[in-house]
Amino acid sequence: MHKLSAIGSYLKRIYRIYSGQVLDDLQAEGFLDLRPSFLEILMYLTEHNTPSIKEIGEACGLKKQTMTSHLNELEKRGYILRKTSLRDRREQRVHLTDYGEKFKYTLQSVIEKREYIYLQKLGEVEFDRIIHTLTNLHQKIQTEKPTKGQQTLI
Repeated sequence: MHKLSAIGSYLKRIYRIYSGQVLDDLQAEGFLDLRPSFLEILMYLTEHNTPSIKEIGEACGLKKQTMTSHLNELEKRGYILRKTSLRDRREQRVHLTDYGEKFKYTLQSVIEKREYIYLQKLGEVEFDRIIHTLTNLHQKIQTEKPTKGQQTLI
């Protein structure tokens, strides 16, 4: 159990450092109104064209209430617009505004810079091994569903 809690602890610490560095870089580019909690949603939006609110929530592991709150803030700040889906009137799709598109290209540039820095620190072989290991872990545990009566560790 100690090893599992160490994995969670390191992943949490690494993500805090990473997201803090990305936010610092974005602030240096003039995006001063972001919070760490918005970052994952905005990253998803830069990689997926007009996803549904449900798709974003599932990908980011956020509850509906949290998603609504974050999307309201991002809309108020001018990054996104929510529009009713043409295929299903009950569904809303999330679109980047012109300002959101500007942000998207800045974010992509900032992430490339971070990746380069991490590659320099780790080397390509170790960097690729870490990506492979984390991807493998994610794929194996995301499909795991607790059975009735089974307790979760977190």
